[in-house]
Amino acid sequence: MRRELSVGRIVAWALLIVLMVLTLFPFYWMLRTAFSDNTQLPGHPSSLLPVESTLGAFKRVLGLSSVAEAQAQGGSGAAVNFWLYLRNSLIVSTVTTVCQVFFSAMAAYAFARLRWPGRDKVFALFLAALMVPPIFTTLPNFALIKNLGLLNSFAGIILPGAFMTPFAIFFLRQFFLGINRELEEAAMIDGAGHRRIFFGLIIPMSAAPITTLAILTYINSWNDYFWPLLVGQQEKVRVLTVALGVFRSQTPQGGPDWAGLMAATLIAALPMIILFVAFARRITNSIGFSGIK
Repeated sequence: MRRELSVGRIVAWALLIVLMVLTLFPFYWMLRTAFSDNTQLPGHPSSLLPVESTLGAFKRVLGLSSVAEAQAQGGSGAAVNFWLYLRNSLIVSTVTTVCQVFFSAMAAYAFARLRWPGRDKVFALFLAALMVPPIFTTLPNFALIKNLGLLNSFAGIILPGAFMTPFAIFFLRQFFLGINRELEEAAMIDGAGHRRIFFGLIIPMSAAPITTLAILTYINSWNDYFWPLLVGQQEKVRVLTVALGVFRSQTPQGGPDWAGLMAATLIAALPMIILFVAFARRITNSIGFSGIK
């Protein structure tokens, strides 16, 4: 049935289009700046199209231009060691995601399927950690990592996020609670223990929410900036987000290389954009399931 076109519907669509344009405009501006000539940008601040379109910014960032060419294009002559930082980001994000999802799944199983005294009270206390701003735990975590001698190491960057988080446990527990308990009891009658039930029954039945949690954790870990900056000062463990900050500080003659910075940001965001496009529906469903705003 064809819906009637009312004034309210037209206004709603107009508002949605305006909101969509406002949301996407910063990304378009990043593209416009990345493909512009950095020396010409200050003279055309309001141009909506790339100024003197060029791929020079990408070449500067990836070290494909000589120092003289980079400086002639308004760069500092410095380049981002992209492949090293990409490798570091992949290591940190992958290990953090695998460990966090695995340990959170085990904790969620204990809170959802096992019966033990004070379980619900402990879970409520655990959930209270969601109310603690992450900045409050940064200093104790930093002191702990320093005392363990793990500064400037992958372990120091990964460990605080490698174990469970209240959100991950809450997310998986809600799904584990919905699994039919008769299946679990049937497995027990067949002689299965909790380890076999967890790996052979619960995990396979929870593939969808576990995949969703892994995607969200990976994106969050990839975009993390403050903790890797605090712990990973040396280049050997520097991740892409921190490298962008270093690239930003390498300003030629006091003027930032905005085109190079936007090109580097676009390159750094590209893996997450591909991931989001590939799993857009699952991520959207997970947001609705978890109630994230």
